[in-house]
Amino acid sequence: MVCGATSNAGKSTITAGLCRHYARQGARVAPFKAQNMSNNSTVTPSGHEIARAQAWQAMAAGIETEVAMNPVLVKPMGDNRCQVVVMGRPLGTMTAAEYHRLKPELFGLVLGALAELRARYDVVILEGAGSPAEINLLDTDIVNLRLAHEADLPAVVVGDIDLGGVFAALFGTVALLPDEYRRRVKGFVINKFRGDPALLSGGTDGLEARAGVPTLGIVPWLEEAETDSEDSLALARPLQVLPGDEDGVAVHLFPDRNLLPGPGDLLDVAVVRLPHIANFTDIDPLRLEPGVRLRWVADARDVGQPDLLVIPGSKRTADDLAWLRGRGLDRAVAGVHGTVLGICAGYQMLGRTITDPDGVESSEKSVEGLGLLDAVTTFGPDKVTLRRRGLLFGRRASGYQIHHGVVAASGRALVSLDDGTADGAIGTTPAGGTVWGTTLHGLLEADPARAAFLERVAVKAGKQVACAGSFAAAREQRIDRLADTLETHLDLRALDRILSEGAVA
Repeated sequence: MVCGATSNAGKSTITAGLCRHYARQGARVAPFKAQNMSNNSTVTPSGHEIARAQAWQAMAAGIETEVAMNPVLVKPMGDNRCQVVVMGRPLGTMTAAEYHRLKPELFGLVLGALAELRARYDVVILEGAGSPAEINLLDTDIVNLRLAHEADLPAVVVGDIDLGGVFAALFGTVALLPDEYRRRVKGFVINKFRGDPALLSGGTDGLEARAGVPTLGIVPWLEEAETDSEDSLALARPLQVLPGDEDGVAVHLFPDRNLLPGPGDLLDVAVVRLPHIANFTDIDPLRLEPGVRLRWVADARDVGQPDLLVIPGSKRTADDLAWLRGRGLDRAVAGVHGTVLGICAGYQMLGRTITDPDGVESSEKSVEGLGLLDAVTTFGPDKVTLRRRGLLFGRRASGYQIHHGVVAASGRALVSLDDGTADGAIGTTPAGGTVWGTTLHGLLEADPARAAFLERVAVKAGKQVACAGSFAAAREQRIDRLADTLETHLDLRALDRILSEGAVA
């Protein structure tokens, strides 16, 4: 098990890197996270919903996703409410207290899913959640060291040195644990270090003397380590910034800046940062494009005249539509001369009406949309979770649907699906801009579809753009660089010994 001294310590990243490392050794490897709290999710081939982070880790392991890898997914909805997804299906919407009371019933299910994976794979790398030393939650823990204890597994704890205070965080983690859980912790990993590791030797030795736990390695800061982030903490993390851009403006992570066009030739892409944003990983393919400048906007004054304005997914569609209007973003969208893209909830907001008679997402029974697409959305208790394939502007495309809101659209569709149906709608803004809507997440990951999409955005903007190449290959290269780094900076022999302690199910 890979635990973290804090949230965002790099558990998901270290887990993915270890999955790739052991897959390189010829082992059959699977990731596992008992409970993930995230609005970034995807669909397995069997039509079950799991967190994107576990799908990314499965990719690192070289295997297909399955629901046992993430048996419990908690999707925050704000106002102390969340949707709880169990074994890939929504169980219901509940408060934090209601979910807390449910956890004892879920623990047996979690242990069963883990046992199933252990029976079929040589190596299973578990990811914890938050900190394993939340002493108010230890008795009902289903994802951290209580799980490791019940399954008889060893654990390592990752600390984020970039935050400062990493030695105190690591020592404090084990110091707060009860004896039976403390014995599970076999090693520390210091993550996100910028500097000479030799400077930390006295600290790691002192930490081992005090905590009785060795440091297995010091992992350097990796600019491009993370992808398929599991929560909105990733939105606040600074990304690479082009010279002349303001600090904190998120742009693509294409590795070779020499291939970048001049600033005036870049496609300006603005993404609305909704309060309840979901599946913001949909824009990851644009971050890899050398011809794209990507920025977040949260107010009409920030929008300007982008070449492309994206309204992403949301877990509270009606509420985020009200927020959008309150920020004047409805007028900004209507004034776009370029292209507007709405994905899932964003598509629903661009339509004529949104009705939610059963209160699935909102107490509002019906709200008016922005009226830029001839589409109406009706929310219902049944949730659509499907993988889809088709054509976008005549190019091969694929994606997945995760929604309660069913959209009925008329006029031209955006995507022609392989089953003979269509998805999405096409319209215009009052300012003469083009408006596209789709329910398909991950639509821009397919290289031919993304190229066709950006070509049309560029033509509308009077610019030219050349796509960077394969998004899948770029993602694989990131995972390989991550595994290379772990193989260089971790004591893998010690890790192998630790892993062997939990080899018998």
